[in-house]
Amino acid sequence: MGAIPPGFRPSTLSRLLEEAGRSYRASHFIQPKLSQSQLSFKDLHMEPDTGKVHGRPSRVSLTLTLWSCRMIPPPGVGLQVLSRHVRLCAFNGSQVLSNIHTVRVTYISKIPKTWSFSPRMTGMLPCLLDGDCFLRCDSESPDLGILFELGVTYIRNSTGERGDLSCGWAFLKLFDESGAPIALRTQELTIHGGTRFEKDTDMDTTSTKKGYPTGVFQQVLLSRRITKLVVKHKSVNTRSRELLNLLPDTVVGRLSTLHLLATYRQILADALLLDRITMYNADLICSSVLASFPDFLDQADLMDAFRKSWTESENNLRRSEKRDINVLKQMFVSVFMGSVYLLLYSVEMPAPCWADEEVESQRARFIYSPSQKTSVQTLLSSQCSHQAFDMAQVTYDLINSAQL
Repeated sequence: MGAIPPGFRPSTLSRLLEEAGRSYRASHFIQPKLSQSQLSFKDLHMEPDTGKVHGRPSRVSLTLTLWSCRMIPPPGVGLQVLSRHVRLCAFNGSQVLSNIHTVRVTYISKIPKTWSFSPRMTGMLPCLLDGDCFLRCDSESPDLGILFELGVTYIRNSTGERGDLSCGWAFLKLFDESGAPIALRTQELTIHGGTRFEKDTDMDTTSTKKGYPTGVFQQVLLSRRITKLVVKHKSVNTRSRELLNLLPDTVVGRLSTLHLLATYRQILADALLLDRITMYNADLICSSVLASFPDFLDQADLMDAFRKSWTESENNLRRSEKRDINVLKQMFVSVFMGSVYLLLYSVEMPAPCWADEEVESQRARFIYSPSQKTSVQTLLSSQCSHQAFDMAQVTYDLINSAQL
């Protein structure tokens, strides 16, 4: 394919996303988890006095910022790069424990070996470019950490074949040998070539593990040529910690959507714990929000549209209303149904296709078109085409949705 660096491999995390259905996507991990008996919920409980979701601390609950990648070898000249990105997940040394979260790189052609995140821009930063992330995981493994995989999506010039390459990986272990959490600081993680299960694979032909120079100056020069990922591991403020504790015990996501996920979990708890006839009733629940919102988590452009409408509505609230969970739940349903719900089932909007610039542009034009304002007139208009109605669009299936 044109002299691909020897440390590159077919992407492991991209393959899991493609082949495992929703098993490694946020839409699966946001769902409630059943207890061992499968007669109650393990991670969704209500406080009887307040009617709010009972916050559950997890063994790991942190925020981090992807800052930059340095000295990334360019892919082969026979490839056209469609996307540069970093995928991350909770990992225990042998298996992926959480959903796989993707952040797209801001790439500048003048500095091709440097990747950066969260570009400065006016307005709201798109979800896909947001390097501020959160991670929760309840695994008791002593080797628990965060696996980062640098990747590119490409088209092979000679054949038109699409594929995903891993440009290396890094692992941030979250606990030291004594079992204590690692210090909160900026981490410079060395990027390793090959896969997580290979040993001592160089990133490219210019690096070597033989004959390291002994002089201080030579070591400094060598360190600057080593491929690294810079990550800022940060403490969680009180408000963010309260919201994180409302989420499932294991999930990875964007900080910019944290408040929306917490509100969704409150609506979910109301439907599953308060409004059901009995705790053993598993009938379908009539709720378009519960049925459809998880699908939005897997489509970043729709989440951007929802966040934009939410922010506009939130600006009209009084300060006291912004902390009132009942007001926020009502606004969540109203904004969701009035701004983005019908987009998910529109025939005219192209289906999502990862790293396809033309499809992404077509979807953006359709999403933000003034004619796409949801209303009864839009729903019944002969000018708008929607998918054939399916009960799954308006009903929440507890049995098929909950995590076992």
